[in-house]
Order: sequence, then C-alpha cells, then structure tokens
Amino acid sequence: MAVWAIGDLQGCYDPTRRLLDAIRFDPAQDRLWFCGDLVNRGGESIETLRLVHSLRDNVVSVLGNHDLSLLAIAERREEDQRKVNADLQGVLFAPDRDVLLDWLRRCPLLHVDRTLGWMMLHAGLAPRWTTELAERHAGEIQRKLRSDGYRKLLRNMYGDRPAWSPNLAGPDRDRAIINIFTRMRYCAPKGRIAFEEKGQPGTQQPGLYPWYEVPGRAERDLKIVCGHWSTLGLFIGHGVHAIDTGAVWGGKLTALQLDADTLRIVQVPGRDVSDLPPRKPGA
Repeated sequence: MAVWAIGDLQGCYDPTRRLLDAIRFDPAQDRLWFCGDLVNRGGESIETLRLVHSLRDNVVSVLGNHDLSLLAIAERREEDQRKVNADLQGVLFAPDRDVLLDWLRRCPLLHVDRTLGWMMLHAGLAPRWTTELAERHAGEIQRKLRSDGYRKLLRNMYGDRPAWSPNLAGPDRDRAIINIFTRMRYCAPKGRIAFEEKGQPGTQQPGLYPWYEVPGRAERDLKIVCGHWSTLGLFIGHGVHAIDTGAVWGGKLTALQLDADTLRIVQVPGRDVSDLPPRKPGA
C-alpha cells in the first residue's frame, strides 16, 4: 500500500494519467490525496473530474479556489454559465454534471490524518491557527457546503475582505475562512492576506511573508502538503511540502509519497503549452 499526494491537476487529464502510471497506482490498495484545483485552464476538466470521481473510494481531495468557483458558477443562470471558458462549460453542460458536482461539493477544505502524520489543504493557514483551530474552521465551511444552504455560501464567498478575525460572523466569517484555505500565499504578521502578490518569495512587498514563514506563527503537530502556488514550485521547509509545480503552465505534475520512510517524489511533464500564448506573471 502507498499513499500519494498529488499537486494541482487543473484539468490536465493526460499528465494525470501519466503520473498515475509513473507511481504504479493500484486502486486495489493505494490511496491518492489531491491538493485541490482539479479543474480549469487545462482543457480537459471534464475528463479529469470523471477520472478522479471514478477513483473516489481511494481518493481524498480538498477544495481549491477553482473548484469552489466551478460550484458557484453551476448555481447561476444558464446564460451566465455559457459565458465562462470552454473548459468549465465542458463540466457545466455534461450529462453527468450533477453527480460530479455533488461529489465535489462534499469534498473537505482540510484533510487530517494523525496516524499518517500529515494534513492537506489547498493554499495556506492563518498564522495563529493550530491544527485543531484549522480543523474547527474548515468544519464550519464543510458543514454549510453539505447542507441545504450551500447556495447562499457560494453566492457570498467572493471578495478579498474582511481579514480574518475570530470575532467575525456570518458571510464575512465564511469568506475569510475560505480565502485562507484556498487563496493564501503571502500575508502580514497579523494575518492580512496580500492577494495581489503571486510571485516567488523575494518579489513581495516589505512586511509580507510566505504564509509558512510568518514570525510568531503557531506550531503545528503535523506535516503539511499543499498546492495553489505554482510560482513557488516544489518547496519543502518549515514542515510544509508545496507540490503545485505548474503542470497547467507547462511545468511538471508532482506526486509525493506520504507513507514512505524517506522523501519520495515522482514527477511527469505537464501540459504541452508550446502552441499557447505566454503565461502572465503570477497567473
């Protein structure tokens, strides 16, 4: 048996298949952890989502910002759904969309396995959040997404404000929690997210830190695996293993074995972008 964490797929079906072959994934005994953003930009989102869904008994996937955006768009009028890119439309107008989206909506924001010694999230954690606080706040959102009131949550989740405070309530609290788990890269010591900063460390404005390097941050008792930050690339430090290596931008798709005695990483080439326009910095 092996447990593998895999970075952001973003609709890159062919690289996903290549990576599963490279790690010799055996659905009879292996498990896969996906770091979120299963869809968007790669051109094969419906195929990718169907593949992951078909393996659901062996899979845990946390929600990324692109996954949540897809769920929100799916609740809009059909005419609005037809305004999004063709890759997402392929999911929105697929005959099995309801089955796939219902499964996606029930995915967690945070996955914790104390026996294995790991937790997985898409983007980051607030500086003062311990593992227990992170579990509590993720649970708040997960319960709402799995309830009859999920549409209200999805309608109100967009926006950069407010910054996190434990005193927040209602939609502001939901939005702040979602932004931390799915959009964080840099933040100030008090936890304000710098949404505009998307480059590699060293390019940010003074007073901002990668979320895993903020002075005075809480100690966490589990190793962390995450994605989201493709310009960071493969990063291992401070107990964090960031494995979004830009497959959708022509980089690599990365798998990290979580139950190995020594660090084991497997990578395959990402999407072929030779005939696509150059990537915008920090996109």
